Amino acid sequence: MPDGWIILDKPVGLGSTQAVGAVKRNLREAGIFERWGKVKVGHGGTLDPLADGVLPIALGEATKLCGRMLDASKLYAFTVRFGAETDTLDLEGRVIAESDVRPRPAEVEAVLPRFTGPIEQVPPAYSALMVDGQRAYDRARAGEAVELKARGVTIHSLEILPGEDRCEEITLVAHVSKGTYIRSLARDIARALGALGHVTMLRRLRAGPFAEEQAISLDKLNEIGKGAPLENVLLPLEAGLVDIPALDLGPEQARAVRQGRVLTGLAFRDGLYWARSGTVPVALVELSGGSLTVSRGFNLPDVAE
Repeated sequence: MPDGWIILDKPVGLGSTQAVGAVKRNLREAGIFERWGKVKVGHGGTLDPLADGVLPIALGEATKLCGRMLDASKLYAFTVRFGAETDTLDLEGRVIAESDVRPRPAEVEAVLPRFTGPIEQVPPAYSALMVDGQRAYDRARAGEAVELKARGVTIHSLEILPGEDRCEEITLVAHVSKGTYIRSLARDIARALGALGHVTMLRRLRAGPFAEEQAISLDKLNEIGKGAPLENVLLPLEAGLVDIPALDLGPEQARAVRQGRVLTGLAFRDGLYWARSGTVPVALVELSGGSLTVSRGFNLPDVAE
């Protein structure tokens, strides 16, 4: 059974659901479904069609980590073009306000500390957030005035891309917490400068532990459907766990964990671990006061029975 990650360098114009569909199509064409039956496939964090870059796609048992991937921090590069604000806050929208102000890079850099650390931001009206049972973007497209509440996010770092010296637009790199809207960040930075702006380029450079160096193109993915080995593009399940420590278990301990039993008397620091038997992941576990409890078990072969 294929269990692991395909890190797709998603192109502009392709939605995250379409990207998952592309993976399923290639698995089907490669005979994976015929050999193994239905293989679960899911993505680890939506990436807008306008954006490109790192989109982790989980297969099999790795889909159990999709929720954790959604909660992970992300790294983005994005370009803000000054002079106009659009209703979608990006290139796809219609211009709703214009300004002659074109801040210089030094002025932009001076306001960035105001947008670093814990901040409050109002999500874009054109977002997938639910408003009274409907997606905000559906209400906005219907012509409704969508009012969304500000919410707290964290901008871990925010800086101008080295070499930027333009005034019409500027490219920034931001390391952000889950729930951060880059389009809102761009809007607020522009307004803080007495200007208006919208996003013209958005690229995800990292999602949790996965970086763009690990990502494959859509063309490379399509080679799988034409007979290329899946192993050429599939990262192991544990590649999604490299940011937390591993905990080695003996055969009896691994059997107990697979059965969901609590282990006690373990001399390890409290926290989140991934437990393994040899090199095979057994479970995502929590340690507290020497006791181990299972957060998420993995049904992988060659684990001690």
